[in-house]
Amino acid sequence: MVLAALPAARLVGGCVRDHLADRDGADIDLATPDQPAAAIAALEAAGVRAIPTGIAHGTVTALADGHSYEITTLRRDVETDGRHAVVAFTDDWRADAARRDFTINAMSMTPDGTVFDYFGGRADLESGRVRFVGDAATRIAEDYLRILRFFRFTARYAKGPPDAEATAAIAAGVPGLAMLSGERVWSELKRILAAPAPSAAVALMHDLGVLQAILPGAAPTPLDHLPADPLLRLAALHRPGVPALKLSNEEVERLFALQGPPPPSDADEVALRRLLADTPPEVLIGRTRLAGYPDAVRARLAGIPVPVFPVQGRDLKDLGIAPGPMMGQILRDLRAAWLDGGCVADRAALLAQLVERGTP
Repeated sequence: MVLAALPAARLVGGCVRDHLADRDGADIDLATPDQPAAAIAALEAAGVRAIPTGIAHGTVTALADGHSYEITTLRRDVETDGRHAVVAFTDDWRADAARRDFTINAMSMTPDGTVFDYFGGRADLESGRVRFVGDAATRIAEDYLRILRFFRFTARYAKGPPDAEATAAIAAGVPGLAMLSGERVWSELKRILAAPAPSAAVALMHDLGVLQAILPGAAPTPLDHLPADPLLRLAALHRPGVPALKLSNEEVERLFALQGPPPPSDADEVALRRLLADTPPEVLIGRTRLAGYPDAVRARLAGIPVPVFPVQGRDLKDLGIAPGPMMGQILRDLRAAWLDGGCVADRAALLAQLVERGTP
């Protein structure tokens, strides 16, 4: 419906790349020579809801058939500052492709499958080469986030040695990374670390000085054997503490948890139950992965039901203990006794201990 409303539009960017690579992935993005107002009018005339989500840069979002489609008017850069660009609209497809980052992202395709490839992106995709469009140093100076994007696509598409022009330009452009916000750096690093096998890309980041610039003190370490979990892999890369990135509060909490000590590799079931009573199993399992433990340890952890302390404040209230500091202390003491006993005593047994001691 959207393409029918905009017959001059083409599919662009990641969806074309992944279609040619026979991969699932990118959202469907479109480009059109139509000016934003004309695109909105054409979409609405076809019964498609159009939202001006980025009208200053020529972008509208179309909602149709339960999907959203980002549609952007063809553009050329007028001015760049290393992070943002001032653009002008154009009807020149090649000019629009020339402002994109990598050749594999600069292709466009008509609905009938005709591919327009102005810079050799299809050949680069087939050979596993991540190459900047045009002059690499110029592309980086336009937007220093492209340095990190290079490693994101390298981790997912590269098959051989990295492009020499790209690596030279990246090494020279490392100081420009200081212009980027912690949010944007973490957003890209998260995608790098989520790749199926990012170790080679991360090692290249270190060789070119990029890793040290965004994660001071980090050293490359094997990551491919770990699950594709960005925070787990970040914990493997980074020394204990919070890196100079903009993580969410939830992410910071989980990172701290993963950086804790792993369970002893020879811990018996009682010791593991005590650990599970205080620490979620996924955190303990993550710590064992970071410590290089064999799968047998994780299998043992996964096979133990998580113990839950069975006594609550209302149970003590039913025994005549008033809420307050004393109740809190009794609960703490009772939980300590439950842990000492291997987390197996049930509610009745624990309350019976109180009655026997005459606590109420």
